[in-house]
Amino acid sequence: MEEQQKSSHVVLVMVTFQGHINAALQLATILHSKGFSITIVHLELNSPNPSNYPEFTFVSIPDNLTESQLSDKDIPGLVRSVNKNCAAPLQQCLEKILHSHHHISAVIYDSFMFCAQPIVDDLGLPGVTLCTHSALGLLFYHVFPQLNEKVCVADCISGLESPELQALQLQGFHALSSQNPTEAGMEVGAAFANALKSSSAIIVNSMEFLELEVLSKIKQYLPTPIFIVGPLHKLAPTMCNSLCTEDNKCISWLNKQAPKSVIYVSFGSIVNIDKQELIDTAWGLSNSKQPFLWVVRPSMDRGSEWTESLLNGLEESVGERGFIVKWAPQKEVLAHAAVGGFWSHCGWNSTIESICEGVPMLCRPFFGDQILNASYICNVWKIGLELKNLERGNIERTIKRLMVDMEGNYIRKRAMDLKEKAAFYLMEDGSTSCSFDGLAKHISSV
Repeated sequence: MEEQQKSSHVVLVMVTFQGHINAALQLATILHSKGFSITIVHLELNSPNPSNYPEFTFVSIPDNLTESQLSDKDIPGLVRSVNKNCAAPLQQCLEKILHSHHHISAVIYDSFMFCAQPIVDDLGLPGVTLCTHSALGLLFYHVFPQLNEKVCVADCISGLESPELQALQLQGFHALSSQNPTEAGMEVGAAFANALKSSSAIIVNSMEFLELEVLSKIKQYLPTPIFIVGPLHKLAPTMCNSLCTEDNKCISWLNKQAPKSVIYVSFGSIVNIDKQELIDTAWGLSNSKQPFLWVVRPSMDRGSEWTESLLNGLEESVGERGFIVKWAPQKEVLAHAAVGGFWSHCGWNSTIESICEGVPMLCRPFFGDQILNASYICNVWKIGLELKNLERGNIERTIKRLMVDMEGNYIRKRAMDLKEKAAFYLMEDGSTSCSFDGLAKHISSV
């Protein structure tokens, strides 16, 4: 088995989003530690730094994308463009790799790069789908949209024992069905589902104890082997994969704060917010009287340059109680003893990272699976509060509910309970280790 793994070559096809890049490189690092040689195929836009991973071979393919497209709210349209632009270059790339190596054990591709599956089918190679979102996201975005509506409404709650999860399933289905999906959205959904049908396996960056019922439901529709391998960020050696420059001065500031007193605010790498929401966020933080660390990307306020006047006014108002950066070392921040809450867009990486550190969340989802994740956090796991009214007075009150009130103490206890479960899950002989062993065996044998 060991000799077979050492001669095995895996090609990993990444997509251009920061969170997806992180998960893909973490997975590649773990597979390499198990004896696989790794070739990373990446898009030209948001390319990873090869010098951080000298043990991997990096190959870029043209994507014809621009930075402005990453700020577009039409994610399905962007995903469709990625697959349309990259299909031919990816095929040529894989043919060249196959010619030079003579053997590829598997092509693992990000689920957003679904054009890879028909290509590997044509080349006679096994394709493996990497889902960087939750199993719940897999269920809604890959499975249910392909079912008859009447069947879906009935089936999405059957067999689920948790009333909260039943409500979440229905809520998610109705949210999806009421979105009036665009042509791009329908096309992308169908392509997702078709790729899954042909995939030899599915990898999900999650933890089984978080999503047991959902995983059971997925298996009713998909016979494909599913490997739950998360949390990847805890299993891979620490390496900065950030496409933005991290400001480590915030750690020195955190060192001066009281335990569990700071609310950390970050909305991820691509979310944009309008001017009024930015203003209300600023003054909601100020009026809460809580210490805060706030990530404000230069491009976050829909095209304006660094919002100096607003931020300068805020800094004058709060003094040393607040710290504002353009990007932060998030995993280090969440693990810091001073951090007592995380105001997040509820991307899956952020959600998993927060759970692993026992940090309760304030949820402001924007689109896609972030909405499902926020419902998970607030209604199923009960480790956070959702901010539905973004007026500054409500922001102030909700921050206090999470950080100061008795309600926040209850939420924090539940978050710490999940942290303990995650730590147990990560033990050497735990579920993740067994799942990776199964994945390695699958890749070596297909």
